[in-house]
Amino acid sequence: MEKKPASAPVALLSVSDKTGIIELGQALSRHGWKLLSTGGTASALRQAGLPVTEVSDHTGFPEIMGGRVKTLHPSVHGGILARRGSDEAVLAEHGITAIDLVVVNLYPFSQTIARPDCSIEEAIEQIDIGGPAMVRAAAKNHAA
Repeated sequence: MEKKPASAPVALLSVSDKTGIIELGQALSRHGWKLLSTGGTASALRQAGLPVTEVSDHTGFPEIMGGRVKTLHPSVHGGILARRGSDEAVLAEHGITAIDLVVVNLYPFSQTIARPDCSIEEAIEQIDIGGPAMVRAAAKNHAA
């Protein structure tokens, strides 16, 4: 029986502070990783000449509500939470790709609310939901 070639590992990069993200993306790409990313991060990686798939293309669902909902999707969280060696059938059944690495930093909430001119509305928009959810999912599945 012929062995199926292994898929390239997938890294999900979604950062507010883009410091060092190009260099990391270049290193991952050079080592054969597939890059998956959200809007602004994907744009930065693409401008640097890196091949990147937008999360919205990966999920088949656009970013909505002004970017409030980007990564909160079963194709993202299922890919992060899938236990290697036991959840492959579920991934295949639902067409979900495993995500092997999550690179996230959160919205700068503390810096935003420290500004004297910060409005309540601006502060509310800096409450990150998707980032912490991905960090927690990756932490839960760190050993898988």
